[in-house]
Amino acid sequence: MPTLDEIVAYCDRRTRRSAFQDYPGAANGLQVANNGRVTKIGAAVDAGLVPFEAAAAAGVDFLIVHHGLFWELPRPVTDSTYRKLATLLHGNCALYSSHLPLDAHPQIGNNVLLARQVGLKPRRPFLMHEGEAIGWIAPSRLRRADLRRKLAALHPRVVAIECGSTAPRSVAFCSGSGNGAVSELGPAGVDTLVTGELREEWFNYAQERRLNFYLCGHYATETHGVKALAAELAKKFRLPWDFIATGNPL
Repeated sequence: MPTLDEIVAYCDRRTRRSAFQDYPGAANGLQVANNGRVTKIGAAVDAGLVPFEAAAAAGVDFLIVHHGLFWELPRPVTDSTYRKLATLLHGNCALYSSHLPLDAHPQIGNNVLLARQVGLKPRRPFLMHEGEAIGWIAPSRLRRADLRRKLAALHPRVVAIECGSTAPRSVAFCSGSGNGAVSELGPAGVDTLVTGELREEWFNYAQERRLNFYLCGHYATETHGVKALAAELAKKFRLPWDFIATGNPL
């Protein structure tokens, strides 16, 4: 039976946690400990009460999330914050968060997995943040309609804004929020972006600059990395694992 320290050390190395200067509040790494042993791995996108309850009910004692507990802290440990912490502690469930490291990773990151799932091979890093590339660019021979069809088969809802080329030569991938990625498309020589969500004003930008945007949902585009890390841990340490889905449509 692996120890919590062994699991955490593997996750830290595999995600290159220390290399990333993430956003304030991300607090990548171990956020809540357990009794020191791990018997079942879980993966979820968000550190929410409902996924915590589901994880505890499933016997998960090491839960990997993309969005951790501390985005809006400090705040009093009352109400829903108390219930979330109490659920983890009573269920002996450790919590490990990995935000930008699991967007950027070249093997198990959200963006490379998004690209590979539509049959593309990421080649170029994209969208620098504090010295590290977060997104990826893949050369493409797909026609625009084929890319849309493949994305729609993978995600429950895809909003297509198609003002660019009908056969893009490259596609950029930025999971979650793509607002910071749009202005980087031109310098990268790319007119097509696959992302989770965008602000309303980017529609006019797409029309004016002849760009293609495919919005597949913030949550939906960020399920891939936590699943991949959990599956890898489970294989290495010979443990079962579950994905804790919440049906988030956003």
